[in-house]
Amino acid sequence: MNDAVEPRYDLAFRLYPYAKSPDQDGPVRRHPVVVVGGGPIGLAMALDLGRRGVPVLVLDDHEGVGAGSRAICFAKRTLEICDRLGAAGPMMDKGVVWNTGKVFHDDRQLYAFDLLPEDGHAFPAFINLQQPYFEKFLHDAILGAQADGAPIEIRGRNRVDAIRTADDHVTLDVTTPDGAYQLEADWLIACDGARSPLRAMLGLAFDGRVFEDNFLIADVRMQAEFPTERWFWFEPHFKSGDSALLHKQPDGIWRIDFQLGWNIDRKAELDPARIRARVDAMLGPDVPYDLVWTSIYTFQCRRMDRFRHGRVLFAGDSAHQVSPFGARGANSGIQDVDNLGWKLALVLDGTAPESLLDSYDAERVHGADENILNSTRATDFITPKTPVSKMFRNAVLALAETLPFARTIVNSGRLSVPCTYDGSALNGPDADGLPARTRPGSPCPDAPLEDGWLLARLDGFTLLTIDTDAPDSLSAHGLTLPRLAASAGDNPALRSRYLGDAPQAVYLIRPDQHVAARWTRFDAGAVAAALARAIGKE
Repeated sequence: MNDAVEPRYDLAFRLYPYAKSPDQDGPVRRHPVVVVGGGPIGLAMALDLGRRGVPVLVLDDHEGVGAGSRAICFAKRTLEICDRLGAAGPMMDKGVVWNTGKVFHDDRQLYAFDLLPEDGHAFPAFINLQQPYFEKFLHDAILGAQADGAPIEIRGRNRVDAIRTADDHVTLDVTTPDGAYQLEADWLIACDGARSPLRAMLGLAFDGRVFEDNFLIADVRMQAEFPTERWFWFEPHFKSGDSALLHKQPDGIWRIDFQLGWNIDRKAELDPARIRARVDAMLGPDVPYDLVWTSIYTFQCRRMDRFRHGRVLFAGDSAHQVSPFGARGANSGIQDVDNLGWKLALVLDGTAPESLLDSYDAERVHGADENILNSTRATDFITPKTPVSKMFRNAVLALAETLPFARTIVNSGRLSVPCTYDGSALNGPDADGLPARTRPGSPCPDAPLEDGWLLARLDGFTLLTIDTDAPDSLSAHGLTLPRLAASAGDNPALRSRYLGDAPQAVYLIRPDQHVAARWTRFDAGAVAAALARAIGKE
């Protein structure tokens, strides 16, 4: 649940203005893939599929990005995915880079933490970037992909009002300024947000927990000397709420979150004078600032039972929702895109069976459950519901100031990390003696190579060999795997992340840069068998 006042600054982009399409006058046309929702997940989904050569149509009931900063924290894994999609450069140029966070209790700093303490990564732990910019840069990348021939179309002010499903397609009723029309889709991807109209049209449940607390967002424009870090207060000394959070954004904007409690008058709390009183107490009466956007939200951790319903697939907030602390919403949605795009492309070109899409459901439900677990734990720690829980929380905070072990218990919002698909049906064999960090199902950590970065070289199924021989390519099951040969001789990052104490290794990497299988020596038959498993043919 989220209530926002009228924004006080214009951070909105009209990216895909309405234009009448031929579908509105001709016979009902069948599209291979229709994406409903032009937010960050829908745009990334279209970009991923279009770059794979899959014709994709995006329908959105608006004409671009709405005002207000909304999501701001984009994680390293999201940046790596956006780099594959051709959108990360402008995000890095505009975004505020940060790796460090600090935790306070009352007026004392308890400790600081570094989210990326090791070298050898192309991207930082996080950037802060207002969601409208994030969406705009995805759209800019779509324009570039379209210029290169990617079959992507976006239709603004095309609102889906009804959906009918069949065994081999979906029919949509669409309303536009020029009237209604119908179209069909072989596959429909619902990226239409937490209040998903498509989910409601299909009568599908969205179950979970709503937490009895409210939080106020206040985005303020100011010139401040605060460092570019994430600062979180438990029971802050400025008494503007039971907890508070401070983040820097681009353009001199700072994000402040205040915990308000449960039984509040939402209208009264959104009064600018009341908001200013809270901000003044935090910053001091002599710090000049402008309120630019404010909103109240309630923590919710929910998901659908299944993310695939026949020819309809759900991604992002339409499939799952978590509390904002931990930056798990948009980041997990981009991981949905990363997981689904290559699988749907292989199904559409006949390389993989339709059942491969069931692994999207299984793997991303696993990811959603992991995010919901972490988000729930964070919320329970930030907002203890009983006196005993609060006593325990504050005892942990007191210990954390001097004892490092207690800091592992403090939870001010465990920040987003990519999911490892342990137990996935797509995982192949694992070799003894290699690092647990890169076991099958895990996302590949980046590492420097002589000619760039490892992840930048992993596009499509890839055979990664480290200090061992193998053919330059391998063909099996309708796919050709290129080999990426690397040496760990003078590369401690590659050695620690992919070899450990082993002298050599062979990795089968999926198109979403997750490890499918690994060995300590090359065997063509073993690789072919693991590839069959990874595309659902085993």
